[in-house]
Amino acid sequence: MGTVEYDEFGMFEQNAEEYGLPYDGPPDVRRESVEVAPGRRLSALVWGTTDPELMLLHGGAQNAHTWDTVALALDRPLVAVDLPGHGHSDGGAHGSLSTRDNGGDLAVVVRALAPRTKAVVGMSLGGLSAVALAAQAPELVERLALVDITPGVTTGKAAAITAFIDGPPEFASFDELLARTVEHNPTRSVSSLRRGILHNAVQREDGSWVWRYARFRDNEFGVRPEFGDLWDAVSALSVPVMLVRGMAPGSVVDDDDEAELVRRVPSARIEHVEGAGHSIQGDKPVELAALLAAFIG
Repeated sequence: MGTVEYDEFGMFEQNAEEYGLPYDGPPDVRRESVEVAPGRRLSALVWGTTDPELMLLHGGAQNAHTWDTVALALDRPLVAVDLPGHGHSDGGAHGSLSTRDNGGDLAVVVRALAPRTKAVVGMSLGGLSAVALAAQAPELVERLALVDITPGVTTGKAAAITAFIDGPPEFASFDELLARTVEHNPTRSVSSLRRGILHNAVQREDGSWVWRYARFRDNEFGVRPEFGDLWDAVSALSVPVMLVRGMAPGSVVDDDDEAELVRRVPSARIEHVEGAGHSIQGDKPVELAALLAAFIG
């Protein structure tokens, strides 16, 4: 089994070419890490050299590179974080799905890397963690964009996603891993999924592959967490809020969730993205970038 080449910062031109974005050479991107507690650090990709305008938070079982095409399309300084237990970050204080703990960790990262950010953008687990961040440190969240997520998500709504995450613990080859990923992501191009796997999996010495992220087995937490208690935190928000909802199969937001968000935040901006499932940043990154740009002004 041959080694598959991987250059973390060597695929941006592919992202740009696939989505018809201008490309004048490698963007200014660097990896930084922040100590959030003794012995625990979170890693992040810092785009640009001036004060970041956005903080981007990925979903469960993803990593900061899920935002690469969005970042290229935005062409603004920003920070994309690896959540605890994902990418290059250390694990969370009490597992990777604790939004409360994530919110506290993210407050440290925002203060260190993006203290004047105009918006925090969170998809799925990242969105719920962003709500927790806003509850714990409201002064750090000027605007909040939720990408296909509300506290109304349940294990039933996310069943297809958890079925993928709870798949085989390892894969004999890259092709085997890619085939399974393609099967579970019908709204994505094979080329984008291939890039995503290279960022999100590691090849071992024997040629087999394992995911980078912490595996969310039930026994890690006893039971899978529910997030309905975050609705009260949503009600307490006093900043502009935008929900971007995917309208293709795979979205975890339904009409009731959308209505509940508007009931609690009547001023919330609601955007629907046709042809996108749950991971809108992967399915329709250019469209999402345009919505974010309009949101922050």
